[in-house]
Amino acid sequence: MFEAVSQLADEHAELEVKLADPSVHSDQSLARKLGQRYAELNAVLRAHADWIQLGEDLEAARELAGDPDDGAGFAAEAEELANARTTAEERLRHLLIPRDASDGKDVLLEIKSGEGGEESALFAGDLLRMYSRYAERRGWSTEILDATESDLGGYKSVTVAVKAKGTPEPGEAPYALLKFEGGVHRVQRVPVTESQGRVHTSAAGVLVMPEAETVEVQIEDKDLRIDVYRSSGPGGQSVNTTDSAVRITHLPTGIVASCQNEKSQLQNKEQAMRILRARILAVAEEEANAEASDARRSQVRTVDRSERIRTYNYAENRISDHRTGYKSYDLDRVLDGDLEAVIRSAVDADMATRLDSLTA
Repeated sequence: MFEAVSQLADEHAELEVKLADPSVHSDQSLARKLGQRYAELNAVLRAHADWIQLGEDLEAARELAGDPDDGAGFAAEAEELANARTTAEERLRHLLIPRDASDGKDVLLEIKSGEGGEESALFAGDLLRMYSRYAERRGWSTEILDATESDLGGYKSVTVAVKAKGTPEPGEAPYALLKFEGGVHRVQRVPVTESQGRVHTSAAGVLVMPEAETVEVQIEDKDLRIDVYRSSGPGGQSVNTTDSAVRITHLPTGIVASCQNEKSQLQNKEQAMRILRARILAVAEEEANAEASDARRSQVRTVDRSERIRTYNYAENRISDHRTGYKSYDLDRVLDGDLEAVIRSAVDADMATRLDSLTA
């Protein structure tokens, strides 16, 4: 498997030449794409160099372990180096596993209330806060593109953009980590509207889409129907005296995106187009994945909102992921953005599946 590193080293050298060319940076989209690939290859080559160096150090330590005067010390060092090389080999193996083409992208998160009425809308707000805090912990920025609030301050629907700063390490970009959040999130707790203190079960749906570059999704003006209407707040009360809200329908696919958050019609149109491009790209990728062989298809589902993926039980302070078997009793910390262990369980499960498909 590691024989592929020499070819990747050649690609790395070619990218280095391209990125040194000032003309490349006149196209920001191309420059970013090349930069992301360069960062991926950098990580692979560093991991490979570490693995080689640890192998050489291990061989030397084993030779010196035969020294009658100081052999015991070198034997202990050899054992440590052997463990370190095993860890380095595992990291290198993971870096060489083929990744989703969108893993280096930023994301749009769409959270919608489902079963449970107002309680579901409040839970959708809790999920938005959880992801916002998680993004903050990782140094990412968030921007609400569109939102429809409920009467009690929750969200019937909210779309938020999550962006990384700079070029993230492989597997550390927003989409690479958050793509596993797509699905139905179920909550079990006593709603604020419950006077008898009974525990209710409700749910909210999450859809995760890689943010699409303009050049990735070509949309013709003739394929769009654009409607404008008056923005509305909780309960349908008018909060805007002009028709600034925008709804865009992509006629060939029937995909619809809308935005009413901004004050101007132009700003709402720009935000709605961002959402529309992301939805079109997500559908295209989902269709491509459906056509892929079973061996290459991840067993950890990503964007199917019909699948129940996780339960948040307030009474037991428990969070359970139904795909990976992950369970912990620190729900309060998770809801405050400490999602690392939960997400890592999904990433590891996906990596294991991909690795099995390569060795099968």
